[in-house]
Amino acid sequence: MVKRLKIILLFLVPIFLVIFSLAWGSTGVLGIGELYDHIVAALQPTGDGVSVNENMATILWQVRLPRILLTFLVGAALAVSGAVLQAIFRNPIVDPFSLGISSGAAFGAALSMLVSFFSITFSAFLFGVLAVGITYLVSYSKTRTTLITMVLSGMIISGVFTAFLTVLQYMSDPYKLQAIVQWTMGNLHTASWAKLNSSVLPIVGGILLIIIFRWRLNLLALGDEESMAVGVNPKGMKLLMIGLATMITAASVSAVGMISLFGLIVPHITRIIFGPNNQIGVFANISIGGSFLLLIDDLSRTLMPFEIPIGVFTMLLGAPLFIYLMRKNAVNWN
Repeated sequence: MVKRLKIILLFLVPIFLVIFSLAWGSTGVLGIGELYDHIVAALQPTGDGVSVNENMATILWQVRLPRILLTFLVGAALAVSGAVLQAIFRNPIVDPFSLGISSGAAFGAALSMLVSFFSITFSAFLFGVLAVGITYLVSYSKTRTTLITMVLSGMIISGVFTAFLTVLQYMSDPYKLQAIVQWTMGNLHTASWAKLNSSVLPIVGGILLIIIFRWRLNLLALGDEESMAVGVNPKGMKLLMIGLATMITAASVSAVGMISLFGLIVPHITRIIFGPNNQIGVFANISIGGSFLLLIDDLSRTLMPFEIPIGVFTMLLGAPLFIYLMRKNAVNWN
């Protein structure tokens, strides 16, 4: 009964938060009846709908709705990416940020903003893959790599790409500098239908493939020998899953900037509620990740007279949890 209730909430909570986020904003708060009228007016043919405030209708469908959908999509992507990496490396302290993926993708996206050689999404993906590849090569020693060297190497590579990003900021003109600085702190206030359309294919496609292969994450979490015993190639599957995690992370970073440590927080919460089984865990991370980031975004845009960068919220929440997990799992890092 409790398990069934949890699964039902996975579907109901996101729906409730989407409706709540549509109704609640800095420009005004709508009642349920008024929001219903706007929905009916938007669905009915022109001239047949109820009378609504046109300015509020524009805010709802051109500002709030694309931001809500993009926020939920990015939250789900970062949570699923973190869960995949934690299952592969068998440690809850691993996430796209600690392996350098986020910093590499951020550098690639910022570089594309300056020189426009590749699209922002492709450039972010390219440098995200480069960052995790360098991380693996640096940590590889004597035919294997350990968790401790992987995480430490990721932090070093992340710092290097952050330094490169700082160099780009120094070389930028004032207008591009302002855009890059805002974007590196997590930038959801520029969400639009265009950004959503450019991000939805790589994120949704990557998540769907992860859903298809989610049962193999359980095998990878048990170890290479157990995977080979049932006919699964652990190296090939790890490369595929890391590639998918990198793709959805890079697409998220290119759309909204860096949202640090979110991929660390949500998978840990999901395991507390649903346990380590990735069969349900992937779906739980989609629901909880999207809902949690949506709730944080609601607070960031309404808590103060000015909008607080969402990356600030996630860093303040994630840093204490990162320290706690690091101390708790230190003895298992070998």
